[in-house]
Amino acid sequence: LIIQASYGCPHNSCRFCGMYKSVRYRERDRADLFREIEKLGRAAPGTARVFLADGDVMHLPFDRLREILEWLNQAFPRLARVNLYANGSSILAKSDDELRGLRELKLNTLYMGLESGDEELLRMFAKSETAAGMMEAGRRARERGLKCSVMVLLGLGGRALSERHARATAEALNKMQPAILSALRFIEVPGTTPPEGHQTLTEHEAVSELRMMIEGLDLKKTVFRANHTSSPAPIGGRFPQDKAKLLAELDELLATITAHVERLT
Repeated sequence: LIIQASYGCPHNSCRFCGMYKSVRYRERDRADLFREIEKLGRAAPGTARVFLADGDVMHLPFDRLREILEWLNQAFPRLARVNLYANGSSILAKSDDELRGLRELKLNTLYMGLESGDEELLRMFAKSETAAGMMEAGRRARERGLKCSVMVLLGLGGRALSERHARATAEALNKMQPAILSALRFIEVPGTTPPEGHQTLTEHEAVSELRMMIEGLDLKKTVFRANHTSSPAPIGGRFPQDKAKLLAELDELLATITAHVERLT
């Protein structure tokens, strides 16, 4: 079940995201949320998984999060896990005991948008986080029993910063060691405002960047996905055992694109 715990994003400044630009951030009314959870508990008592929306629900105060999780555990006797979006700063704002307490109430997976490991690139896109802060947040969450599902954005650096973006992001991911890693692709849509001079990667360039990023990864136990509709190469596997296979698939795709371009020219 997807349950709305808040509306919009408390940060909403990122120039690569158009998701919440027309939504004013606010916490959902406490009584209204409680009534919905009670109603859903009667309608679907066998529910095992719940996702709390919207953006960065981890931003809510600890007491509010604890209360919501307690309601969910009471309403759904078979509840196994609760997942939500979380910014690094929102994780770091919680104490170690608070993180452990949320885990005990079945908070399971935190979906984090790293986007890039390059600090300058994050500033250029006005992300209200630092790569260093997100790495620390991922470490703390993992050590308190929480899983991190980390998202990165291919093409965020455009042509000029592609290699730097790929290498810095791989380095950050190696330090974070996420349980799940998802590669999406930056696409200009309404509400996004890339920096002046940003040049969108071609399909070949985007695949090359993904290959460079994967080549630099040293992950011990991570599920990898690049199956979002924005992805130039819908691949997936597990690290470390599938790394060579993933690189071979990308090499084959790059060769196919090159051969196709040569035929056209």
